[in-house]
Amino acid sequence: MRMGPLWFGLAIVVFLGWLIYLLSPILAPFLVGALLAYLGDPLADRLEAWHLPRTLAVVVVFVVMGVVVLGAVLLLVPLLEAQIAALAQAVPGYQKWVNLHMLPWLQSKLGISARYLDLNSLVGLLSKHWQQAGGFAAHLADTLSRSGLVLLGWLANLVLIPIVTFYLLRDWDRLIAYIGESLPARFQSTSAELAREADEVLGAFLRGQLSVMLALGTVYAVGLWLIGLKVGILIGVVAGVVSFVPYLGFTLGLIAALAAMFFQTHDVLAVWPVLVVFGIGQVLESAVFTPLLVGDRIGLHPVAVIFAVLAGGQLFGFIGVLLALPVAAVLAVFLRHLHRRYRGSAFYRDRQDDASA
Repeated sequence: MRMGPLWFGLAIVVFLGWLIYLLSPILAPFLVGALLAYLGDPLADRLEAWHLPRTLAVVVVFVVMGVVVLGAVLLLVPLLEAQIAALAQAVPGYQKWVNLHMLPWLQSKLGISARYLDLNSLVGLLSKHWQQAGGFAAHLADTLSRSGLVLLGWLANLVLIPIVTFYLLRDWDRLIAYIGESLPARFQSTSAELAREADEVLGAFLRGQLSVMLALGTVYAVGLWLIGLKVGILIGVVAGVVSFVPYLGFTLGLIAALAAMFFQTHDVLAVWPVLVVFGIGQVLESAVFTPLLVGDRIGLHPVAVIFAVLAGGQLFGFIGVLLALPVAAVLAVFLRHLHRRYRGSAFYRDRQDDASA
């Protein structure tokens, strides 16, 4: 069994991991740019097939992506800021109700001492930070204006992202071809096969999972807004964003929405519409969104997804969280290839012969 291409690929993975660890403080704009270029490349290829020059096709894709991102920012930031401000204003009322009703009930029914149930300091701290978050844009601008280095860093990243995206998107096909041609001839066949499978898996994950996150966030936000939850849009958006980890978005969103609805109405029976909204979201995710937008091409077990996110964060911080699932998906391709090679090896066949004997 020839293992050369596999060990060569593993060596590249180890080297890239070491390089990412060293360069992680400056990688964020380049990773975001590469992600946007990867997402936009199929559309640019399609425009090229319609006889548009590559540069013009990239400009069209770039403008479309810019309009989408700008529209999302202009739409979501005011909504989320208003939701956070409303939550900050409601915190004192929640605290008063807990002190007057819930804590005495817990003391009488469970015999818990009042000194263990003093929420004043905690709620005061949360209220302070939420009030600061309610004016997030003004607070951020004030912070940046006081720190020239931070301001320059933010501006540099904001400028670098579109520049990196444009040039990577323009030269994407040439870069991929150059990398393929640079590999040793005896590796090219196996590498091309692994690259095609990895591209299919990454495309399914990035485009599909981002679509699922957007769809779930929309369902949760609109559903919670329709049932009258005052901070429903905020909870729905957050639940959608973190739904790339299996069941995390559903669990966090459900707990937060149940608590918010209960504190808003002080009625246990009023929380059942929240259960309906998240139940509908889970049914749509399982029966419609995931099969339609992602399919079964990724091949990552939910436990593997959770481990990948936690391991990426532990090893590389925020950059590791961004890279965790794409890297895990590519590693899954290599592991499946290794398994196929192993099943076709003389070692495996000899073991089967020994077992049958």
